[in-house]
Amino acid sequence: MSARNAAYWRDRAASLAIGGQAYIDGAYCDAADGATLPATSPIDGRKLADVAACGPADVDRAVQSARRAFEAGVWSGLAPRQRKERLLRLAALIEANQEELALLETLDMGKPIRDALAFDLPETARCYAWYAEAIDKIYDEIAPTGPDALATITREALGVVAAVVPWNYPLMMAAWKVAPALAAGNSVILKPAEQASLSAIRLAALASEAGIPPGVFNVVPGLGAVAGQALGRHPDVDCIAFTGSTATGKRFMEYSGQSNLKRVWLECGGKSPHIVFDDCPDLDRAAQAAALAIFSNQGEVCIAGSRLYVQDGIYDAFMEKVAAFAAGLQPGDPLDPATAMGAMVDERQMRGVLDRIAAGKAEGASLRMGGGQALAATGGYYIEPTIFDCAGQDSSLVREEIFGPVLAAQRFSSEDDAIRLANDSVYGLGAGLWTANLSRAHRLSRRLRAGLVWVNCYADGDISVPFGGVKQSGFGRDKSLHALDKYSDLKTTWISLAV
Repeated sequence: MSARNAAYWRDRAASLAIGGQAYIDGAYCDAADGATLPATSPIDGRKLADVAACGPADVDRAVQSARRAFEAGVWSGLAPRQRKERLLRLAALIEANQEELALLETLDMGKPIRDALAFDLPETARCYAWYAEAIDKIYDEIAPTGPDALATITREALGVVAAVVPWNYPLMMAAWKVAPALAAGNSVILKPAEQASLSAIRLAALASEAGIPPGVFNVVPGLGAVAGQALGRHPDVDCIAFTGSTATGKRFMEYSGQSNLKRVWLECGGKSPHIVFDDCPDLDRAAQAAALAIFSNQGEVCIAGSRLYVQDGIYDAFMEKVAAFAAGLQPGDPLDPATAMGAMVDERQMRGVLDRIAAGKAEGASLRMGGGQALAATGGYYIEPTIFDCAGQDSSLVREEIFGPVLAAQRFSSEDDAIRLANDSVYGLGAGLWTANLSRAHRLSRRLRAGLVWVNCYADGDISVPFGGVKQSGFGRDKSLHALDKYSDLKTTWISLAV
């Protein structure tokens, strides 16, 4: 990475060929009505490309293509070993093209190039490889019966799966859905977020190069309210796998009921509590983790530790440590490998976060640091790392998902107090806990209403463990072998041996 300085990335960005077409039935194409959306870089506000704005006609064509491919068995009918080989090839192609893909994501949604290259792209390639390796290691079952019958339980692909994914980790979160869906033998239609479609569009060509047959993998960029809704309402889509806001997730549930009762898997918003007890084994490490939990990826993270609860006796000293570390995370040029915090995805997101900050001030929260727009002269969309001290749970800073670099901190006194505050939310995605007391760690992990709990760390994980939440954070589970269950049906076959 040392040889890849800011000048290298700027030069490469200037010469980068950027595609904006949809990918349907094995070929790039414009939207049927020629409509486009501008892809604008949040780094400096410049236009990157015109992206196809797919509508219902394009979605229908993609669904028909996916269904034909599924029924023809060009992918669903392949031996597991053959699907495995092609997905491994795709993983290798992602790795070989990771600089281009990382650059597309940085230009498109503003994350630091160092993060895209060091984390997002390696994790994306690893996800495809992991599910490829799992394909021929999943066995079906024979149920226990008497000697006069044989009962088998087999897994079958659903058919057509639509993956509707967010803009904050465009390729990685797409991989969490596309890889297991393809591994299970389905045809997939990927609908990237309109704010960050470019890397998904490029991925389609790599999938074709890897040997994924036409119709098996399609990409339909466009507005969520148009292309996303068309997928949600389509009577021939068997499954929607969605990551995004809780409000949009609820709409997909409605679309399912209004159409064909397609199954819907939701990974929605979060307002995750991060709890630090006074027996924390390493306050410096915990303070660094608390800052990174909310300021990494500009706070545009569903599991961001946006609510920080610190025990009374260490609150003041700990918050000084958090602020000191956060001061080193000021926004900078995302194309500079030294930059730790980049741009918000677009002007609308930046304005929305600034409005939330203003509301927090009006409600009486005490601003400890930050709170303003940064680097306005660049034409880009940047916000300072922002920390509030809050006196209670009533503040919108504590109640609402902001999806930006805004931390709401509060004191607590006891275990029961910490659990009461942490669970007082409509969300239940992640939770963090710092303590040297092993018994406390077990007790509180059980009491926290969250799908993910981290002890003496935050946001750690691996492709081998599930990712998802409870309450209004949704009920889908990405990652791990359990994700394959979302994209498969179980069939029971009872055979009489008495004849």
